[in-house]
Amino acid sequence: MKIGQYNKLMINRFVDFGAYLIDGNNNEVLLPKRYLTGEEELDDIIEVFIYNDSENRPVATTEHPFATVGQFCLMRVKAVNAIGAFLDWGLVAKDLLVPFSEQRVRMQAGRSYIVYIYEDPSSHRIVASAKLDKFLNKSLPDYYHRQKVDVLITQQQEIGYRVIVDGQFWGMIYNNELYQTVNIGEHHMGFIKQVRDDGKIDVTLSKIEKMRVDDVADVILQYLQENGGSMPLNDKSSPNDIMRVFNCSKKDFKKALGLLYKQHKVTLGENVMLV
Repeated sequence: MKIGQYNKLMINRFVDFGAYLIDGNNNEVLLPKRYLTGEEELDDIIEVFIYNDSENRPVATTEHPFATVGQFCLMRVKAVNAIGAFLDWGLVAKDLLVPFSEQRVRMQAGRSYIVYIYEDPSSHRIVASAKLDKFLNKSLPDYYHRQKVDVLITQQQEIGYRVIVDGQFWGMIYNNELYQTVNIGEHHMGFIKQVRDDGKIDVTLSKIEKMRVDDVADVILQYLQENGGSMPLNDKSSPNDIMRVFNCSKKDFKKALGLLYKQHKVTLGENVMLV
């Protein structure tokens, strides 16, 4: 049974205030009655999220928190007291504590911060930290050019946006590589541009040119196959006509035609035709 994670558990017994679920080692956890639909039966397998209550006892819920242990997430501070800041975790009965020792700057109620969720080894409570560096991988990233990655937007800087790549490494998206609006806390699909010698990663949200050209070439082939092996568009067609049919730039369209020609898949002329 993993605290701070989703678990698939079996209903072991019903009580007036809920149901007790067990794992493969016969460890029990309570699923309060408010999360039961009334259709459950003994030995049913259900997926629940498990957290610790105020007395550090494990409790199950069918609610979905904004993030689980081992993940980074943007969360809003609901309240601050003498212990630390309490974040809206997405659970009705449980907020997430960020102790003062885990705050980079003193957190304020109503503001949102990127945090990492983990189990405190001394108290075994689930807490969060805004000191992100210590939870990131310090080894040299092993990515290849154009590799697809998950990107979490964490901080806007003068030169662009600092991001977390695949929940493991710091990366940077530069302003001149950004062709869409992004917001702190959003996840995007990105592509590796390069991994520098010092381990810093340059990322882009736009497909690398070769990837775009390969995609356009595939679309052109499909169009030709579905339209009798011929199309009236060519490298002299207007950018508007190309955009209307293939939703791409004229530059990428011309490169895709050149690629298909070199591969002996089409002939070029007033009409482009399948070989």
